[in-house]
Amino acid sequence: MRIVLMGSPDFGIPSFKAILESGYDVPAVVTVPDKQKGRGLKVQQSDVKKFALENKIEVLQPESLKETSFIESLKSLNPDLFIIIAFRILPPEIFKIPRLGSINLHASLLPKYRGAAPINWAIINGERVSGITTFFLDDKVDTGNIILQKVIPIDLNNTFGEVYYRMSEAGSPLLIETIEKIKEGNVNLLNQDNSQATKAPKIFRKDCLINWNDNAVNVHNFIRGLSPVPAAYTTHSGKMYKILKSVLTEQISSETGKLLVEGKKLLVGTSDFDVEILHLQPEGKKPMQASDFINGMNKSETIIFGT
Repeated sequence: MRIVLMGSPDFGIPSFKAILESGYDVPAVVTVPDKQKGRGLKVQQSDVKKFALENKIEVLQPESLKETSFIESLKSLNPDLFIIIAFRILPPEIFKIPRLGSINLHASLLPKYRGAAPINWAIINGERVSGITTFFLDDKVDTGNIILQKVIPIDLNNTFGEVYYRMSEAGSPLLIETIEKIKEGNVNLLNQDNSQATKAPKIFRKDCLINWNDNAVNVHNFIRGLSPVPAAYTTHSGKMYKILKSVLTEQISSETGKLLVEGKKLLVGTSDFDVEILHLQPEGKKPMQASDFINGMNKSETIIFGT
C-alpha cells in the first residue's frame, strides 16, 4: 500500500514512524513551506519535514494546495491512501486522489471540538474526557465518517502539553489499526451527529488574556488549557506575565487579580477563590517557579494583575 503523509507539527511524528515501521510504502511527505523566524530570520523547517529528511523521503512543500504542478505531482505518486495529521484544509481535488480515500487523525472525540485547537478547548472547557478519532475526509472540515476512536482521560490539573503528548503517542496504534481495517475492507463507518458538534477555533494571542473576574475553576482551566503554548497571560504596570501552571485552593478571594504571598505560596484572587500559581514567566525573563518569583519580589509593592 502506497501512503502519502501530510502534516506539520510533531503531533503526527509517532504515527508516521509507526507507518514506516509497519512496512508501508511512503513515497512522499507533504508539509508547509520553510519559514523565517526569530531576530535573525533563521529558516526553520517543520517537524514533519525533518522527519522526512531523516528517513530519506521526498518532501513536497506547496505554497498553495491548488497549484496544478503540486496536484499533478500527487497524482503521479499513484497513492492508495493519504494520511493527514495536523495539516491544512485539503480541497476535494486533492483528498479525492487516492484510490482508498484520505483519512485524518483528529485530537478529539468527534463531532465534539471540530477545528484547529481541539485539545486546548477541551481543557479550557473543563472536559474530563476527550480522545482521538480517525475519519475519512469529506467536503466540510472534520465532518467525515468516523472509522475508530479512543478515549483519553483528562486529569483536573493536566496541561495542554501533557494531554498533547499522550494523544500524540496514542494516535499511532489507532492509526495503524485504521489502515489495516481499510486494507482488509473491514471498516464499519459511523456517521457524525452534527447536532452534537462543538467548535475548536484557532487560538490567537488576543484570546490568551486571563480574566481574573471569572471564577477560580474557569481561570485554572484557562491557564492549563494554554500551557505551555501559546500560554495564558496577565499584565501589571505595562508588563506581561505568562502564567504557566496553577492549582485550585479553598481560600476565598479578597480582591480579583490581587497577588498575595502566603509563606511559599503565590496566590491570585478570582471572583470566588484564590488560585495558586506554581510556574510563571515575567516579561523578559525565563520561566520560573513561584518560589523564585517570590524571592525576587518587592514585598512592599501591591500587585493587582489586569491593571
